[in-house]
Amino acid sequence: MAYPRSALFAPHGAVSTSHPLAAAAGLAVLRRGGNAVDAALATAITLTVVQPPSNDIGGDLFAIVWDGDRLHGLAAAGRSPAGLTREVVLAATGGVPAEPVAALGGAQASGPAMPARGWLPVTVPGAPAGWRDLHDRFGVLPFADLFTDAVGYAEHGHPVSAGTAATWARALAQPVPAGAEFTEFDRVFTVAGRAPRPGERWRNPAAARTLRLIAASGAEDFYRGAVAQALDRHAARTGGLLTAADLAGHTSTWVDPVSVRYRGYEVWELPPPGQGLAALQALGVLDGLDPAAGPVDRVHRQVEAVKLGFADAHAHVADPDRADVPTAGLLDPGYLAARRALLTDRAGDPVAGTPERGGTVYLCTADAGGLMVSLIQSTYLGFGSRVVLPGYGFALQNRGTGFRLDPGHPNVVGPVKRPFHTIIPGFLTRDGAPVGPFGVMGGHMQPQGHVQLVAATVDDGRDPQAALDAPRWYWHAGRTLLVEPALAAEPGLVAGLRARGHEVTVADEPSVFGYGQALWRDPAGGWVVGAEPRVDGAALGY
Repeated sequence: MAYPRSALFAPHGAVSTSHPLAAAAGLAVLRRGGNAVDAALATAITLTVVQPPSNDIGGDLFAIVWDGDRLHGLAAAGRSPAGLTREVVLAATGGVPAEPVAALGGAQASGPAMPARGWLPVTVPGAPAGWRDLHDRFGVLPFADLFTDAVGYAEHGHPVSAGTAATWARALAQPVPAGAEFTEFDRVFTVAGRAPRPGERWRNPAAARTLRLIAASGAEDFYRGAVAQALDRHAARTGGLLTAADLAGHTSTWVDPVSVRYRGYEVWELPPPGQGLAALQALGVLDGLDPAAGPVDRVHRQVEAVKLGFADAHAHVADPDRADVPTAGLLDPGYLAARRALLTDRAGDPVAGTPERGGTVYLCTADAGGLMVSLIQSTYLGFGSRVVLPGYGFALQNRGTGFRLDPGHPNVVGPVKRPFHTIIPGFLTRDGAPVGPFGVMGGHMQPQGHVQLVAATVDDGRDPQAALDAPRWYWHAGRTLLVEPALAAEPGLVAGLRARGHEVTVADEPSVFGYGQALWRDPAGGWVVGAEPRVDGAALGY
């Protein structure tokens, strides 16, 4: 399957994301005199309304900002309730934890897992505080002005896009358990029990109410006011652990992004608890190999390098405030060289090494002053926990699904902890100068998408749209490998990979391979922008 689309060339500013209405909201802010952070926030806030299966007010966000001189990272990720312990989970599930969540992939999904729905996997939402904190540090327009389009679409409705309708229908196909905490979900997020159809108008006036409260109070009403009190009461009535004290104690965390060198470029990700280290390790391993290899060698090496990165990420990544995560050791050139030496010409099942110790939406924006933003936010699996706060119109995330139940694991479930996160924004520089922001959403696909997008850009010299158009592969676990039809069409590729031990399947469901956006700075001035062709991606500029 081909996805032909031309890159956007914009002289002043640009927005790229997975929904045209959200991109238009960000562009409108740029044209009103807002900067790239203002535009990113207007886009992100609007995405909660126009793409609710993938992200919502009750989710988390992570961002990387280029301020014209250097990169800043924001981890707006919530922590678990103070009452959440391993013993509570085991008691609530009768000592029989859930089956692993497929979206986590690989080793992370092995063994018993946290439940995916209901109150147990709910962590404090970090997105509203993240919007405020980004604005406080970088924004120029009034915070409340960034909510205009989102409130309008929630209050008066909007026609649901084709891609969102398909995601919505897939999410609703997953059964929801019985329980009082789930009763509000159908009322808010279904149309007579079904997903809205493409073009069908959908309204969520209760979400408009919540967004107005966040806008007017700088998110204080969410964490210490009316919304917090309503969440506290709803949890107490329906068996949840989340309390007003948990919400009041929430803080975002400013962090320094981390990087590896890749063929003369620097690739940047955020440090744990996100899985960006998996992408960086894979690229660090590939950096020592010949980039001119044939297509079979190229895909094989990328897959095997990704496996190594995931093995380490799933073994070591946890909340760095609660565990000793060896971030520097995992990215040490000597350690990467040792991991590279494990690669052979056969598909393998790598295990974690021992280094030295020391449902999602994505968007990117840029403005005429050179400010750039890479931002990703999510409630995780379709509609998150499926717990919806009555009268406020939003679903709570189920990020706690990313915890482990192994008591010896650094990411073991516990109170006031951030779980392993799948959502990761990326950024590319060269010799310290910005190239631009990028991201590929899709759970376990995200580091794999980052590797493939960077390789298509750096090794093949593709512009951001062509890099996003390039056919992709997806590894889940073991030796199973899915490839898009256009990749399978390359002569001898599938046969060559099978000869090396990969169990290759050609898959024509685009969502498996993630959805991405990318925006590169044009050295001659302006921006070159790409948007995901597999969904309702839109790149807009002026």
